[in-house]
Amino acid sequence: MGTLEFRQAEKIRDTFAQHGVRCLFTGRSGAVLLGFPDGAQGAELIIERTPENGAALVAALRGLGFSLSTLEAVEILRSTNPVCLNGGPFELKVAVAPEGIDGFGDAWSRHVDIAGFPVCHLDDIITNMAVGDGASDRESLPRLRAFRESWIRKP
Repeated sequence: MGTLEFRQAEKIRDTFAQHGVRCLFTGRSGAVLLGFPDGAQGAELIIERTPENGAALVAALRGLGFSLSTLEAVEILRSTNPVCLNGGPFELKVAVAPEGIDGFGDAWSRHVDIAGFPVCHLDDIITNMAVGDGASDRESLPRLRAFRESWIRKP
């Protein structure tokens, strides 16, 4: 898969907003939206776990072009592990309980809005990436921590 393009992130943002999905961009895709000069393979999102949000999520994913079977839709709604979706126009990783973050409500209370994109605070992104098992995430951490120093000082 190629690098996530800004127009794809806009499509996610707009489609999720249209369906009323409460989510936050996180991981590399969230860091890139905050200005981190790296690429992201796909979008990573954390989702508020409620039945209503879950139903909205499934409808939004289908609206984006992801072909979800009933079984896959149920897995997305019930899983506490991140679910990687590849059966659509781009790679998308959805989590309800990201490692290192106490929960959606806590992350939401610290989130940053960038041009209508709800993005996890950079500290939450760093914490999540530090405890995750992705080698490429761990490789990016020193640069991301250095980026944090300049990002935190921005007015």
